[in-house]
Amino acid sequence: MKFSLAAFVMLCGSVIPLARADAISCPDLSAAVQVAACPTEEDLRFTFNGYCSDNARIYSKDADVCTDFQLYRKLKNVALWESGDGEFQAYVSCDLPVAGVKAAKASGISVSRKAGITRLVCTYGEGLVFTNRTRLECSVDEKANCSADPSGCKATCE
Repeated sequence: MKFSLAAFVMLCGSVIPLARADAISCPDLSAAVQVAACPTEEDLRFTFNGYCSDNARIYSKDADVCTDFQLYRKLKNVALWESGDGEFQAYVSCDLPVAGVKAAKASGISVSRKAGITRLVCTYGEGLVFTNRTRLECSVDEKANCSADPSGCKATCE
């Protein structure tokens, strides 16, 4: 029995899935949800004492946050948020009002890759940065202007 090349290609095409490019957009934060509670002031004071009493930290380059409780509070007073679909996560300052977070519009997108993991980073201003981690290879259209059109904040992933 002889197979033609065309029949072989058709057979393989039905068995081997074709690579498909998917567009991943920066999330609309109006559907974002806070999934972890903000730390209490008591929790922050307790962790400040523990974090800053580590002798090794005193001599490290990040010891500045231990010189003032307000600097430490600014760094650690955050809660985990997720996009509505759960694909993007962010640690958001508990000092930002919820309405302000939900009203924020994407202003930029970037892609980085390390150890087989791609990070899609969507920025929203005021320190809001939502990140998606995937094993897909992604790229961003350098011509896209997220500031002018937040729906243009997309990455193509394969």
